[in-house]
Amino acid sequence: MANYPHFTFVFIITLFICFFHGKSSSSWLNNEDNGVIMVQGRREDRPTRCDFSVGKWVYDQSYPLYGSNCPYLSTAVTCQRNGRPDSGYEKWKWKPNGCSLPRFDALKFLGKMRRKRIMLVGDSIMRNQWESLVCLVQGVIPTGHKRVTYNGLSMAFHALDFETSIEFSWAPLLVELKKGPENKRVLHLDLIEENARYWRGVDVLVFDSAHWWTHSDQWSSWDYYMEGKSLYKTMNPMIAYQKGLTTWAKWVDLNLDPRKTRVIFRSVSPRHNRQNGWRCYNQKTPLKFFSHPHVPEQVVVLKGVLKRMSFPVYLHDVTMMSAFRRDGHPSVYRRALNQAQRQHPREFSSDCSHWCLPGVPDIWNEMLSAMI
Repeated sequence: MANYPHFTFVFIITLFICFFHGKSSSSWLNNEDNGVIMVQGRREDRPTRCDFSVGKWVYDQSYPLYGSNCPYLSTAVTCQRNGRPDSGYEKWKWKPNGCSLPRFDALKFLGKMRRKRIMLVGDSIMRNQWESLVCLVQGVIPTGHKRVTYNGLSMAFHALDFETSIEFSWAPLLVELKKGPENKRVLHLDLIEENARYWRGVDVLVFDSAHWWTHSDQWSSWDYYMEGKSLYKTMNPMIAYQKGLTTWAKWVDLNLDPRKTRVIFRSVSPRHNRQNGWRCYNQKTPLKFFSHPHVPEQVVVLKGVLKRMSFPVYLHDVTMMSAFRRDGHPSVYRRALNQAQRQHPREFSSDCSHWCLPGVPDIWNEMLSAMI
């Protein structure tokens, strides 16, 4: 009963928020007064009120928005608990040029998502973002009024009083990867339903798919590509990526209703893996500028596919803003290191792909909240 006054306060505030967000269950999907229109597809000629992807990182002592003791964080991203000695990387917020990015408001987010499902679909970096979103939200929900359920590699956080679920669905390639003859792994570039069946009936779908398509032969997850009845041993990775994304785009166009479902595609999360993964080790501040700004091929391919769609898909472009943040990766602190091990960090592998939490994905989720 110790949580009862807290629960009553949350409930009253939620009713207030929901009242002012409109009574219609679909009106929120059409509400474009949130200060951002980032629509791809055939609406690209419409004006952009605020391009969140262009701006600068600003140090803000009031961050982070939650602590590293959040119970939903996986060990690989809890850099503080794993012994990382500095914490400044947690205190940077993103300031877009010409507008402001609202600070994440858990109650406002839950109010918008009341009786709705949001599902993040993709790879381990999308799970990184899912853990961030759950930690941003869970602090305002009393113990006993929240739970997490697991189904294989997929999982869902349930805010019970809001009848809201924040879900993660594992599908790093979006299209289907199956075992073929002689136990060979076959990537079917034109099949998707096995994964897509989980996406039906979801109110907000957030996708990413990029890193797995460019894994080297040593780390590749498949032995063959297949399209129709044709089998290929090799294919240009970006051609394969374009084919896979086109299969996804066709499924969205044919199966989803934009009046009921909002679809967002997050761009590729940059890696800082040069110098054998040591480019992010011992980095403490964001980069200030790029001498040679580079747009990854995956982003070019993704934008091309989105422009050909009839369904309005929102591009959540985090690539350039995150490229400044080579200080935000776990590096050697992807595992708990004792005092003696910290004296010899180069004996351990360095992760410059995923992100420490609290950290950069929290800002992605501030953008995501503004978009919905």
